[in-house]
Amino acid sequence: MWTERQSMAHLLEALWIRLGGPADQGPVDLATLTRRSVPNDSVAASPGATAARVDVALPVFALPPQALLARLDVALAEDGDVVRVDHGQTPNYRRYVARSAVLRFPDTIDVDAFGAPDGTLMRIYARSLLGRADLGANARRLSRWAELLANAAR
Repeated sequence: MWTERQSMAHLLEALWIRLGGPADQGPVDLATLTRRSVPNDSVAASPGATAARVDVALPVFALPPQALLARLDVALAEDGDVVRVDHGQTPNYRRYVARSAVLRFPDTIDVDAFGAPDGTLMRIYARSLLGRADLGANARRLSRWAELLANAAR
Protein backbone atom coordinates (compact mmCIF):
# COMPACT_ATOMS: atom_id res chain seq x y z
CA MET A 1 0.00 0.00 0.00
CA TRP A 2 1.24 3.47 -0.85
CA THR A 3 2.21 5.78 1.94
CA GLU A 4 0.94 9.34 2.06
CA ARG A 5 4.38 10.56 0.97
CA GLN A 6 4.41 8.23 -2.05
CA SER A 7 0.92 9.38 -3.02
CA MET A 8 1.94 13.04 -2.82
CA ALA A 9 5.12 12.37 -4.80
CA HIS A 10 3.10 10.60 -7.49
CA LEU A 11 0.62 13.49 -7.70
CA LEU A 12 3.40 16.07 -7.94
CA GLU A 13 5.23 14.09 -10.62
CA ALA A 14 2.00 13.81 -12.64
CA LEU A 15 1.48 17.56 -12.31
CA TRP A 16 5.01 18.35 -13.55
CA ILE A 17 4.49 16.05 -16.55
CA ARG A 18 1.26 17.84 -17.35
CA LEU A 19 2.89 21.26 -17.08
CA GLY A 20 6.30 20.58 -18.64
CA GLY A 21 6.19 17.24 -20.43
CA PRO A 22 8.19 14.10 -19.69
CA ALA A 23 10.75 14.37 -16.89
CA ASP A 24 13.43 12.93 -19.19
CA GLN A 25 14.26 15.74 -21.62
CA GLY A 26 16.27 13.40 -23.82
CA PRO A 27 19.97 13.38 -24.65
CA VAL A 28 22.17 16.35 -25.49
CA ASP A 29 25.46 16.29 -27.35
CA LEU A 30 27.92 17.21 -24.62
CA ALA A 31 30.68 17.82 -27.17
CA THR A 32 28.75 20.71 -28.75
CA LEU A 33 26.79 21.82 -25.69
CA THR A 34 25.23 25.28 -25.68
CA ARG A 35 24.08 26.54 -22.28
CA ARG A 36 20.58 27.87 -21.79
CA SER A 37 19.86 31.59 -21.74
CA VAL A 38 18.06 31.25 -18.38
CA PRO A 39 19.82 30.24 -15.14
CA ASN A 40 18.34 26.76 -14.69
CA ASP A 41 21.22 24.60 -15.84
CA SER A 42 24.73 23.75 -14.69
CA VAL A 43 27.89 22.18 -16.11
CA ALA A 44 30.64 20.24 -14.36
CA ALA A 45 33.68 19.30 -16.42
CA SER A 46 37.31 18.27 -16.37
CA PRO A 47 39.80 20.79 -17.79
CA GLY A 48 39.42 21.06 -21.57
CA ALA A 49 36.42 18.71 -21.74
CA THR A 50 33.96 21.36 -22.95
CA ALA A 51 33.87 24.82 -24.47
CA ALA A 52 30.75 25.64 -22.44
CA ARG A 53 30.99 27.75 -19.27
CA VAL A 54 31.78 25.41 -16.34
CA ASP A 55 30.22 25.89 -12.89
CA VAL A 56 31.87 22.95 -11.14
CA ALA A 57 35.45 21.93 -11.91
CA LEU A 58 36.11 18.21 -12.20
CA PRO A 59 39.62 16.74 -12.17
CA VAL A 60 41.29 14.45 -14.66
CA PHE A 61 40.45 10.96 -13.42
CA ALA A 62 42.73 7.93 -13.06
CA LEU A 63 40.01 5.37 -13.77
CA PRO A 64 39.11 4.43 -17.34
CA PRO A 65 35.80 5.94 -18.58
CA GLN A 66 33.57 2.89 -18.07
CA ALA A 67 34.93 2.23 -14.57
CA LEU A 68 34.44 5.90 -13.62
CA LEU A 69 30.83 5.87 -14.84
CA ALA A 70 30.19 2.56 -13.06
CA ARG A 71 31.42 4.19 -9.85
CA LEU A 72 28.94 7.02 -10.40
CA ASP A 73 26.13 4.50 -11.02
CA VAL A 74 26.88 2.76 -7.72
CA ALA A 75 27.04 6.04 -5.79
CA LEU A 76 23.75 7.25 -7.25
CA ALA A 77 21.95 3.93 -6.78
CA GLU A 78 21.68 4.78 -3.08
CA ASP A 79 19.86 8.03 -3.90
CA GLY A 80 16.15 7.34 -4.33
CA ASP A 81 15.67 10.70 -6.04
CA VAL A 82 17.93 9.84 -9.02
CA VAL A 83 16.99 7.32 -11.73
CA ARG A 84 19.06 6.32 -14.74
CA VAL A 85 16.92 6.74 -17.88
CA ASP A 86 19.21 6.12 -20.87
CA HIS A 87 19.09 2.69 -22.49
CA GLY A 88 22.70 1.76 -21.73
CA GLN A 89 23.61 1.42 -25.41
CA THR A 90 26.49 3.90 -25.24
CA PRO A 91 29.07 2.61 -22.74
CA ASN A 92 30.63 5.98 -21.86
CA TYR A 93 27.36 7.90 -21.52
CA ARG A 94 24.65 8.11 -18.85
CA ARG A 95 21.42 10.10 -18.53
CA TYR A 96 19.57 10.46 -15.26
CA VAL A 97 16.43 12.16 -14.00
CA ALA A 98 16.83 13.63 -10.54
CA ARG A 99 14.00 15.05 -8.48
CA SER A 100 14.02 17.57 -5.68
CA ALA A 101 13.21 16.02 -2.32
CA VAL A 102 10.06 17.93 -1.39
CA LEU A 103 8.34 19.22 -4.53
CA ARG A 104 9.76 16.53 -6.86
CA PHE A 105 10.86 19.01 -9.55
CA PRO A 106 12.54 16.98 -12.33
CA ASP A 107 16.00 17.71 -13.74
CA THR A 108 17.71 15.79 -16.55
CA ILE A 109 21.44 15.13 -16.19
CA ASP A 110 23.69 13.94 -19.03
CA VAL A 111 27.13 12.52 -18.23
CA ASP A 112 29.92 11.28 -20.42
CA ALA A 113 33.53 10.30 -19.88
CA PHE A 114 36.31 9.81 -22.41
CA GLY A 115 39.98 9.02 -22.50
CA ALA A 116 42.62 11.70 -22.92
CA PRO A 117 46.44 11.55 -22.81
CA ASP A 118 46.53 12.37 -19.08
CA GLY A 119 43.61 10.19 -17.97
CA THR A 120 39.82 10.31 -18.20
CA LEU A 121 37.89 13.52 -18.72
CA MET A 122 34.26 13.87 -17.67
CA ARG A 123 31.52 16.36 -18.42
CA ILE A 124 28.11 16.60 -16.78
CA TYR A 125 25.19 18.79 -17.81
CA ALA A 126 22.15 19.21 -15.55
CA ARG A 127 19.06 21.11 -16.60
CA SER A 128 15.67 21.81 -15.05
CA LEU A 129 12.46 20.91 -16.82
CA LEU A 130 10.44 23.65 -15.18
CA GLY A 131 11.02 27.29 -14.36
CA ARG A 132 13.43 29.97 -15.46
CA ALA A 133 15.76 29.61 -12.47
CA ASP A 134 16.71 26.70 -10.24
CA LEU A 135 18.19 28.77 -7.38
CA GLY A 136 21.48 26.93 -7.78
CA ALA A 137 20.01 23.45 -7.27
CA ASN A 138 21.76 21.89 -10.28
CA ALA A 139 25.14 23.42 -9.38
CA ARG A 140 24.81 22.09 -5.82
CA ARG A 141 23.89 18.64 -7.14
CA LEU A 142 26.89 18.59 -9.48
CA SER A 143 29.15 19.69 -6.62
CA ARG A 144 27.91 16.72 -4.56
CA TRP A 145 28.49 14.38 -7.51
CA ALA A 146 32.01 15.79 -7.93
CA GLU A 147 32.68 14.95 -4.26
CA LEU A 148 31.43 11.39 -4.85
CA LEU A 149 33.99 11.00 -7.64
CA ALA A 150 36.88 12.89 -6.02
CA ASN A 151 38.82 9.81 -4.90
CA ALA A 152 38.97 8.58 -8.51
CA ALA A 153 41.07 11.59 -9.53
CA ARG A 154 44.73 11.40 -10.51
